[in-house]
Amino acid sequence: MIQTSGGAIRQAIQSVSQIGYHMLVIVLSAGIALSLPALARGFLSYWSRVEHDKVMLVVLEAGVAVILMVLLNGVRQRMLDRQLAGMAIAAGLVSFFPTRERHAQDRVAQLKAKQGTGRTVMVIGSSGYGTLFDHVGDLAAVLDRCAGARILLLNPYSQEAQQRIRAIAHPGYTIDHFRDEVRQSIELLKRLKAVGKPVRLKFYSDPPLVKLVVFGDYLWLQHYHSDVDVRSMPEYLLQHNLKDHGLYTLWHQYFLQRWGSRESPEYDLDSDELVYRSAQGGEVSRVPFEQSSAPELAVGRSEALARVPTGDRGRERTAYESTLLPRMSA
Repeated sequence: MIQTSGGAIRQAIQSVSQIGYHMLVIVLSAGIALSLPALARGFLSYWSRVEHDKVMLVVLEAGVAVILMVLLNGVRQRMLDRQLAGMAIAAGLVSFFPTRERHAQDRVAQLKAKQGTGRTVMVIGSSGYGTLFDHVGDLAAVLDRCAGARILLLNPYSQEAQQRIRAIAHPGYTIDHFRDEVRQSIELLKRLKAVGKPVRLKFYSDPPLVKLVVFGDYLWLQHYHSDVDVRSMPEYLLQHNLKDHGLYTLWHQYFLQRWGSRESPEYDLDSDELVYRSAQGGEVSRVPFEQSSAPELAVGRSEALARVPTGDRGRERTAYESTLLPRMSA
């Protein structure tokens, strides 16, 4: 009932504002039309006084020239702006937020909440904490209303994660803090799965390139600088267009490629293990999450993945496990 009343009030205000706008235009038009004879007489009287004064003529001509230059430059700049706007629309660029000031943060949160409701959310991030878990994060209010989620995060036990933390060089932010943020993101996804949300989580182990969030036809993009917090980087909003030649298509395909990579294992939210699969989707191996960066495990996984396409997957997996288990128990 309150929402219905609020909608009716907003519609009434919009109707009154439109009527007031049209009345203002009519009054201004009538005022200009009625004042034209008086303006013409005043101009003729002024011209009769200055037409024989050379100094006044020069000043008047210079003033008119300056006004014309300003107007022409304005028209030219407007045409260039329209051209750039057309190029941005064709490329799918809808909005650009160069800074994360309070007003911009509120606007970004409102847009993401609107675009993410009822959608499958697709995310590439680092720890996921600032995006997923933090109550003032970008998606904190969206995940409860989304249709599902596919999340791709940086493996906190990889060498690239440690290099990333060292590059940021923040005295209060260590690899242990980063790993704790990842654990909290995992716990949030477990809670979402427990209430019936179709949630999937994968990890990558190369240096983070972009923070990417996809809601249906909208895509949010930020760039990871090597030694700067991503929250201080500008954010771009891209939209899918029917011609499929915009930046949305490029980055959407980038997400699908990263998501389908065999080098990005899936996290089993029930057993806390990383599941490696072959190109055909068959399971190759399972590795405890906190041991996922051990060199002997990485070597074993690489050997197994290389052999799977050319042999029987069950036989190769058995051979892999028989080779790996003695090394893990040593």
